[in-house]
Amino acid sequence: MGRFIPSKLNISYLAGTTPDKFILPRRYTLTHSDISGELFLTIGSQYNTKNISRLYTRLMRDEVLAELVGNGESLEFRVYCHVSGGFVIGTAKWRYNIFRSELPLALAAIRYGDRFLFEKNPELDNARVYIHFRSSDSKYNNVEQWGVMADYVN
Repeated sequence: MGRFIPSKLNISYLAGTTPDKFILPRRYTLTHSDISGELFLTIGSQYNTKNISRLYTRLMRDEVLAELVGNGESLEFRVYCHVSGGFVIGTAKWRYNIFRSELPLALAAIRYGDRFLFEKNPELDNARVYIHFRSSDSKYNNVEQWGVMADYVN
């Protein structure tokens, strides 16, 4: 797994979303360039479907989608990873292992990218992180609890 390098993170906001205004749901679309190593994070009330609809991205399906949502009593940070199903490159086991090894970096990038909101609302660091691995293979189709957002402060 690579180390998160803040200078390689490019952050953008969808219309109606600002760095420090807390509105739920808050959704995160994280993509990357295999060539430059840059990360591209979009924050909004919806996912950035434009960034994940390009042919290469649709074939790789290695984007990380996440959302900060309320569950009634507290906040949850839900992360969605496409492990298998449809037309994607790689076996479910291979993709699952890659996601598991790279998710700490992805979570650190998201936490850092939205740091202004977290600084203004420190209780957000207590949001539990749930990783939803989506797969047509039942062995890899599961949800795992990965601590709290504070665990991913860079």
